[in-house]
Amino acid sequence: MNTKITAAVLAAATATVTLTGCGLKESLTERANGHVKTVGYATGVEGKRDKDARVPDWVPDRARSITEVIRTTGSERILRFAGGTLPAGCVPGAAATQPATLVAQWWPQGQESRTDKVCGEWHVLVQGDDVFAFKPETLVSTRS
Repeated sequence: MNTKITAAVLAAATATVTLTGCGLKESLTERANGHVKTVGYATGVEGKRDKDARVPDWVPDRARSITEVIRTTGSERILRFAGGTLPAGCVPGAAATQPATLVAQWWPQGQESRTDKVCGEWHVLVQGDDVFAFKPETLVSTRS
């Protein structure tokens, strides 16, 4: 009977350590880089209807093939779409100085440093029919 109790306690301890280890890893990953989600839409109109993703208002309604990566624990975002004309509120501006930490196969490394327009909080680059946009992280950590 002692052997069965010892085996049960050992199994429970192993499960606790395993589960705690997984939770710890997730927590550290979240603190270091945040969670991200990727969304995609056929048109700007469709993307603006999704209240969870909040495709920016400046994205043209006629934009096509919209893909966006969103940091769910912060404000950083990268966005790509094709077509449409940028609104007058998008003006020439300096490139982003803060590097993007989000990655996607369609986002060329360092693309944020090549932007030459500003649309609200977004740094934007038009390359032919493609538009690339970067919104830097604006949330400040209070941890020291």
